[in-house]
Amino acid sequence: MKRFVPEFRTDERKLKMRNVLSMRQPTLTIVLENIHDPHNVSAVIRSCDAVGILEANLIYYGGQEFPELHERSSASARKWVDLKKHDSVKDCYASLRSEGKKIYTTNMTNEAVSLYDLDLTQPIALVFGNEHSGVSMEATELADGNFLIPQFGVIQSLNISVACAVTLFEACRQRIKSGLYSHPQMSEEELKLKDVEWLSK
Repeated sequence: MKRFVPEFRTDERKLKMRNVLSMRQPTLTIVLENIHDPHNVSAVIRSCDAVGILEANLIYYGGQEFPELHERSSASARKWVDLKKHDSVKDCYASLRSEGKKIYTTNMTNEAVSLYDLDLTQPIALVFGNEHSGVSMEATELADGNFLIPQFGVIQSLNISVACAVTLFEACRQRIKSGLYSHPQMSEEELKLKDVEWLSK
């Protein structure tokens, strides 16, 4: 038997879904390259949802498999962030560039700029690498640039999910200041399609 849902609750849900969708940021995305730990991936997706990312990209190659994401660790955020899977860096980058996005990797090269000097209001994709080896040479060389998170401790590294959260909330800060959350970035037609998709979840 189908459970009865009061009309006012349905209307509230519709309004909440539309409000959240109207602040989604299709011009901001992240790329995860061969991230092993599904808990790290889930934590990243949770941060993506928090700052309004519409779609995240996952690259797995060289025998690496796409991780199985569990409801508990992602706090159901994976329901609200589309995951686009790629089996090569070139395929992923081609897709991002077709959307007009600049691509920046997290790589501590001499040419890397500070996160806080990077314009995160432009259409942009931010690449985070493997827990042990970081972003691959291929991903770095094919990107438009590199950035780093300034750190002042003895250990100059952050957990992948922490680094991603720090980066995304800086993007969020810049985008709030620029007014990018104050009006929808998707067309009304795109919003209606997402309304139907989200309300069915």
